[in-house]
Amino acid sequence: MKIKLFTIPNILTLCNLLSGCAAAVFALCVNDLQWAFWCVVVAAVFDFLDGFVARLLKSHSAIGKELDSLADCISFGMAPAAVLLNVYYAAGGEGLWGYSVFVLAAFSALRLAKFNIDENQTTQFIGLPSPASALLVAASGYMVGTGQYAVGPWFAVGLAAVLSYLLVCNVPMFALKFKHYGFRGNEVRYIFAVCALLLLAIWHIVAIPFIIVAYVAVSLAVRAACFRKS
Repeated sequence: MKIKLFTIPNILTLCNLLSGCAAAVFALCVNDLQWAFWCVVVAAVFDFLDGFVARLLKSHSAIGKELDSLADCISFGMAPAAVLLNVYYAAGGEGLWGYSVFVLAAFSALRLAKFNIDENQTTQFIGLPSPASALLVAASGYMVGTGQYAVGPWFAVGLAAVLSYLLVCNVPMFALKFKHYGFRGNEVRYIFAVCALLLLAIWHIVAIPFIIVAYVAVSLAVRAACFRKS
């Protein structure tokens, strides 16, 4: 069986991976959390595009699925952990405790592996999606790096622990995937998307952590409402 390696979706996935590598380098070697943030953003854009193009060209493949998860492990696992390590030591942390933030990379890999075999995640997510976790960390690192917020070293460790739990928890979280574009049935998606865009327009990068926190809160509220109805 001939395996096609260099399809357009796979090339986009590799661009995602390379962007994640660049983010880790900027965080660990260049000590520039602003560029690390933008590299994670670019990785997330490529992560969206590879799936979009695969659907558009009808070129889904088993190797594409595996490659996507491997790329996401770097861009949304390793790279945000590298950002947190930078934050830990920049905030005055000492010793080896800072390396505990790499638990985030490990749990991101677990979350991605679970996603690949979980048939319950076709229309929703179970646990926090790894790109959302990475964007929250990268945006927080950007704000710390630019001096907008001052944090202690244990902020990095605590954030890694909380996000690690959210990545693998069994809490259903809505996905911005539209089976149709009518408002009925997509109320939560449309309202959340509009509010998120407004926050980004007003607060820019500062809005990203609040949007991710709101995403988790809305998902929990929707779940609670479903339980009450049942």
